[in-house]
Amino acid sequence: MAIILRLDRVMADRKISLKELAEKVEISNVNLSNLKTGKVKAIRFSTLDAICRELKCQPGDILEYQEDMGEKNKGDGD
Repeated sequence: MAIILRLDRVMADRKISLKELAEKVEISNVNLSNLKTGKVKAIRFSTLDAICRELKCQPGDILEYQEDMGEKNKGDGD
């Protein structure tokens, strides 16, 4: 999967710390840190909603799709 998380960039732009955002979104620092570093396989819509509300951004500001070259080449032989 080639979903890239840009939460760190948006947080830096808004000058908000991990601890501050975690408190406002009401999730643990560890869970937010894992999300920020891309160590997660899923995110709840309620969490994404809360993050976007606090950062005043759109989901597309945080999530980016980048085609995985390995996946792209799998379909070439069909």
